[in-house]
Amino acid sequence: MNEAAKSCLVILLLALAMGPQAAWAQEDGTTAAETQPRPGPQEPSSREVDPKRFGKVPDPAFGAYQRGHYLTALELARPRAEAGNSAAQTLMAEIYARGLGVARDAQEAAKWYAKAAEQGDPEAQMQYALMLIDGRFVKEDREKAYTLMRSAAEAGKPLAQFNLAQMMIEEGASMEEAVGWYERAARAGLPDAQYAMAQVHANGVGGKPEDAAAALRWLLRAARQNYDTAQLDLGTWLVEGRGGEAKPELGFAWLKRAAEGGNVAAQNRVAKLLRAGVGVEADPVQAAAWYILARRAGLTDSEMEDFLDGLTSEQLKDALERANRLR
Repeated sequence: MNEAAKSCLVILLLALAMGPQAAWAQEDGTTAAETQPRPGPQEPSSREVDPKRFGKVPDPAFGAYQRGHYLTALELARPRAEAGNSAAQTLMAEIYARGLGVARDAQEAAKWYAKAAEQGDPEAQMQYALMLIDGRFVKEDREKAYTLMRSAAEAGKPLAQFNLAQMMIEEGASMEEAVGWYERAARAGLPDAQYAMAQVHANGVGGKPEDAAAALRWLLRAARQNYDTAQLDLGTWLVEGRGGEAKPELGFAWLKRAAEGGNVAAQNRVAKLLRAGVGVEADPVQAAAWYILARRAGLTDSEMEDFLDGLTSEQLKDALERANRLR
C-alpha cells in the first residue's frame, strides 16, 4: 500500500469515532464516505447495564438502579462510595453522568469517576479518560487519558480497546499494535471495531494482508448488529461481487435495511438500483421516492437529478407521496 492510500485509511479509521462519548456528553455522529453521521458505540440503556460494571456481585443499590429507582440507588450507593468502594463510586458517577433521577451533573460525575479510576475500576477508567480527552469538565490531559484507557483495555473492555486503537492511530503509534486492539474489540463483538477490521483487510495494513473475503466477513458481522455503515458497504460489495460471488438481491436487501434506518447514502444507492432494476424489479417511481428522501437530508446526485428531470409530472407527484410515506 502506498503512503497516500495508508493516509486515507488512517483518516477513515479515525472517522469511525473516538468511541463512546462520556455518558454526560451528547454523542457526536461519526461519518464515513457518503454516509450520514452515525453514533459511535452506544452505551447500554440504564435497564440493560451489565451488573459487572459496578462490581462483581449485584447489590441493593444496583438493583434499585436496574429497576429505575435512581434516587434510591444513589442513597444506597453514597455511603459505600464515600467509604471508598469503587463499584459504588462508578454507579454514582453513572447516575450523575446520565442525569437519572437527578439533574445531569458532569462535574459530579467526573469526581466519582476519578475516584473509582484511581482504584482501578475499568469502566471508570474508560469514562474518566474520555473526560480527560474532552477537557470540558476536567483539565485536558491526554497522557493520563492514554494511561487510563490502556489500563481499561488491558482489563478486557472492548470499548476501551477500540478507543485505545483510535488514540494510537491519532498519535502516530504502531499501526500493527493499533490493529491488534481493534481485532480484540472486534472479536469481542464490538461493531465499530468489526467495521474497522473490514477496512484493515480491505486495504492491507497493520500487518494484515489485503483480503477482500476477510473484509466481507467482518462487514457481515457488523451489519448484523445494525451498524448502518457496514450495511451500506456490505450491500455495495454484494452487488458488485467484491470479496466473493455477486449477490445483487442480497446486496439490495442490505442496502434497503440501511436506507430504512436513515442512512442517506444507502437511500441514494437503493434509488439507483431501483432505477436500473439491479437486485430488484425496476421501479422508477419508487427510485425517485428514495432519492427525494435522500435529497431532503442534504444529498445531491447529478445523475439522479437528471433522472428526476426525465419523469412525468404524474410520476413525480406519485414519487413525492411515496417519499412522504417513507419518512
